[in-house]
Amino acid sequence: MSKRDFDGKVVWITGASAGLGRAMALEFGKRGAKLALSARRTGRLDELVAELATLDAEAIAVACDVTDEAAVAAAVAKTVEHFGRLDVAVANAGFGVVGKIEKLTADDWRRQFDTNVVGAAITAKHALPALRESKGRMVLIASVAGMIASPGSGPYSASKYALRAIGQTLSMEVHGTGVTCTTIHPGFVATEIARVDNKGIYDASRRDPRPKKLMWESDRAATVIVNAVQKRKREYTFTMYGKVGAFAGRHMPGLVHFAVTRSGTKARKPKV
Repeated sequence: MSKRDFDGKVVWITGASAGLGRAMALEFGKRGAKLALSARRTGRLDELVAELATLDAEAIAVACDVTDEAAVAAAVAKTVEHFGRLDVAVANAGFGVVGKIEKLTADDWRRQFDTNVVGAAITAKHALPALRESKGRMVLIASVAGMIASPGSGPYSASKYALRAIGQTLSMEVHGTGVTCTTIHPGFVATEIARVDNKGIYDASRRDPRPKKLMWESDRAATVIVNAVQKRKREYTFTMYGKVGAFAGRHMPGLVHFAVTRSGTKARKPKV
């Protein structure tokens, strides 16, 4: 595979200020892409733009809260105005609401779905006209949690189950247009998601309870994601443990239920 397989292509990434979004931006940049980077934390975006410049990758920061449809539409417009086109749109913005269902409020659920589900769908809606012009790629960052649920992560899992359905639907709706949709299902990846609270606020002091030995570093994850996007895969799941969990969740839900309920599993943080 060419190291410049996205040479001259324009890539827009939401949630680009940290974690997978940041790592994907660097990977796309190394492969020759021009980048529009969106997030709520614009200070971090400016730092990433500067880092990409050292790789000879052109990038701009475009502030965008994906729960604000007008902001999403404006981000697409600014990207196309600046670069003249859009080839890849990555709906990556998201976070995880955790806690037992009986303890969560309606606002918790709405906050989760507004970002992870509605935000991704609206990102796709406003990116698609430009992607049709370029016969480009739509990318949805879902999760293995969208195929296997766990206690204490109901809202997050539900949002990722929904995102998988959106990806499957969109792949059918754009068939024959030249546009493709790739839905990515990561397993455990070293990101900041476990340090974001139920209101979407980052707190560096929060402990990440996920198993470190099973986690991939974000740059490794970004490499396989960009490879999947380059190949226009419809769905792609990683890590090895993620693939096993996804298979079990889809094909052996009774066994998963038995294993979890007999193991005394406690509430867990999201898997991405």
